[in-house]
Amino acid sequence: MVSTKRHVKYMVSLRCKMIVKDELKKAGIKFSITPHDAVEFHQELSEKQLDDIDNKLKRSGLELLNKENSALIERIINTIHELIHNSDKLPDLSFEEVITGDMVSGDNDKILQIFSDVKGVSIIQYIITQKIERIKELILYKDKSLPEIADILRYKNEDYMIAQFKKHTGLSPLFFKKLKEKRNQNLPQ
Repeated sequence: MVSTKRHVKYMVSLRCKMIVKDELKKAGIKFSITPHDAVEFHQELSEKQLDDIDNKLKRSGLELLNKENSALIERIINTIHELIHNSDKLPDLSFEEVITGDMVSGDNDKILQIFSDVKGVSIIQYIITQKIERIKELILYKDKSLPEIADILRYKNEDYMIAQFKKHTGLSPLFFKKLKEKRNQNLPQ
């Protein structure tokens, strides 16, 4: 089975996803939406079929990315996830250096704009969101202290990490430590 993956510009809400799903179902196309919100087609599609899908989506204000831009967005997302979620410690590089390093050739501003159009947030905001999720994971599953977590995720200091965490979740890391304790109490002995 041939599978083609394409991101959709401006598909930034649940309603947008519903529109995409409805259009693809009407067209009788086999597909799924990936965890990173790309449309994965589970059948081979001609350029004409892809153009038809794109035209139908454009009537709703959405747009199917071309193969190259979609692959670029996918690589950026995968790089961010790999570094944040699968590294023992983030590299001593800025994310801009990592993302624009070998991966991107061309106009960085255009690429960052496409990313924002696809994900509905800036790349920096996306990175922060992923770091917040990693903090939760390290608190809940890895028994890491807050200073260790700040070091792993290369925050300037623990206080800055806590402030960013509170700003984005509305909760403190202490809440998640207590949540972990409550959850552990419910585990069978």
